[in-house]
Amino acid sequence: MEEKYYLKIGRASDLEDKKERKLYRFLEMLTGLLSLLILFLAGFLSFKLPIFIAFFIIIYDIYWLLRTIYFAFYLKAGYSQMKNNEKEDWLKKIEELGKPKNGLNIDSWKDVYHLIVLPMYKESMEVVDPAFEHLLKTDYPKEKMMVVLACEEADKENAEIISKKIQEKYGDKFFKFLVTMHPKGIVGELAGHGSNDAWATKQVKELLIDTLNIPYENIIVSSFDIDAYVYPKYFSRLAYLYLTVDNPLRNSYQPIPLYLNNVWQSPPLSRIFSFSSTFWHTMNQERPEKLVTFSSHSMPFKALNDVGFKQVNVVSDDSRIFWQCFFYYDGDYKVEPMYYPVSMDANCAETFLKTMGNVYKQQKRWAYGVGEVPYFLFACLKNKKIQLKKKILMGFDLIEGHVSWAVSSILIFLLGWLPIYFGGGDFAQTLVSYNLPKVTSMILTVTMCSLIISVWLSTILLPPKPVNYGRFKYILMALEWILIPFVMMFFSALPALHAQMHWLFGRYMGFWVTPKVRKS
Repeated sequence: MEEKYYLKIGRASDLEDKKERKLYRFLEMLTGLLSLLILFLAGFLSFKLPIFIAFFIIIYDIYWLLRTIYFAFYLKAGYSQMKNNEKEDWLKKIEELGKPKNGLNIDSWKDVYHLIVLPMYKESMEVVDPAFEHLLKTDYPKEKMMVVLACEEADKENAEIISKKIQEKYGDKFFKFLVTMHPKGIVGELAGHGSNDAWATKQVKELLIDTLNIPYENIIVSSFDIDAYVYPKYFSRLAYLYLTVDNPLRNSYQPIPLYLNNVWQSPPLSRIFSFSSTFWHTMNQERPEKLVTFSSHSMPFKALNDVGFKQVNVVSDDSRIFWQCFFYYDGDYKVEPMYYPVSMDANCAETFLKTMGNVYKQQKRWAYGVGEVPYFLFACLKNKKIQLKKKILMGFDLIEGHVSWAVSSILIFLLGWLPIYFGGGDFAQTLVSYNLPKVTSMILTVTMCSLIISVWLSTILLPPKPVNYGRFKYILMALEWILIPFVMMFFSALPALHAQMHWLFGRYMGFWVTPKVRKS
C-alpha cells in the first residue's frame, strides 16, 4: 500500500510543504470561525433583522425539541439492548459457533487472545487495583488474556510502587502480564494517553506477541482508562462480535461508557454531566454509521499494527486511531457498537470548586477533538479512493457535531432573547415580539419535560446506594436535572468553544489527565 504521510499529522507545523501547511492551518481554524460567525450573526441580526432572527430562533427551538424526542427513542432502544446483552451468555454462544465464517483464519474462539492496555499516570492503588479486580471477574479464560500496566517515567516513583504491588497480586493470574515504562521527553511526542499506549503496545508486540509467534489477527486489543471497570461478559461479548461481524479486521468495537464508579460521591453538576455523557454515547450506539471510537474501546491488533499504532503527537488519540484506520484502508473501516458497558469515574475532586474546574477542563479536552476536522478534510483531499458521497456525509456530521456542541446551548438559552431587548421600538410593537418569549418558553418547557426519560434512566443505572446515604438522596438526584440548561451552557458549550479557539489561534493544548479522587 502506498505511503500515506498525512496519516501522522498532528498539527499544521508537521507538514513540510509550505502550501500544504497553510491549507492545513486554515482547516484548523475553520470550525472555530464557523462557530463565531453563527454567534456573531445571531447577535448582529438581532439589531438589524429582529423579525428574521425571532422566526429563526422559534424554528431552531422546534428543531431541537424534535431532535430531543428523536434522540430519546434512540436512548431507550440503546439502553434496552445493553440490558439484554448483559443477560446473554456470550461465552456459551461463542462456544457454539465453531469455525468462524467471516473470513478469520482461525479454527475457533479458543484461538482469540485479548490484549488489555491500561495506561496510568499518578493514580493511587485505590484507583488501579479495582480495575484489575474487575478483569479477574470477567468470564473469558484468563489464559487467553495479556494485560499491560503502562506506566510513565514522568511518574516513576509512584509507578514503581504501584506496579510492584499489582505485579505481586495479579502477575500470575493472566496468560501474560507486563509492566512498561514510557520514557519522558521523546522528541516529537506529546506526553499523554496516546503516546503511552503506543509505547506499551509496541513493547508487547516485540516482547510477547512476536516472540510467541501469535498471529496478529488472533488478537483483539482493548485500550482502557485506568479507572475502567470492565463488566463480567465484556470480553466474551467482544469475541462474539469479532467472530461474527462482516470483515472483523476492519472494525473497531465501541462499548457504552458509564460514569458510575463514584457517582454517589460526585457533586450534582458533575453527576448531571456524567449521566449526559453516558446517555449521548448510549444513544449513538443506535447510529453506527456516525460512531467514532471514544475513550475505552477495542480493535483488531492487526489494524493497529498496520497503521503504525496510535499517534504520539495528538491529544484525542481515541478518535484519531479510528480516522487513521479509516484513511489507511481507503474508507473501508467502521465502528461496531457493542451495546455493552464499561464503567468509569465521574469527575470528582477534593472540593466542589476544584471538581467544577476539572469538569470544565475534561470537557474542553474532549472538545479539543475538533482537531479531527482538519485531519479529516486534509486526508479527504489526499485520498482519492474514498467515495465523494461518503466524504461529504461524514465531513458534514463531523463539522456539524462540533459546531452544534459549541453554539446550540448558547443560541437556545441566551441569544434567543436578544431580539426582544435589541430589536428596537418597531419590533416591540409586532405580534412576533409579543409571542416570542411565550413560544420559546413553551418549547423549552416541553423539551425539559422530555428529560423525564433521562431522570428515569439515571435512577435505574445507579449502582447500589452506600449505607451512609438516606432515601432522600434519590429525590435530590432526580431534582438535579433542572440544572441541565446551566450545565449545557457553562460546562459543555463554553469549553467546546474554548477548545475551538485554541485551534483558531494556534494555541495548541497538551494532554490534561483527569485526576482520579475516590471519596468514602
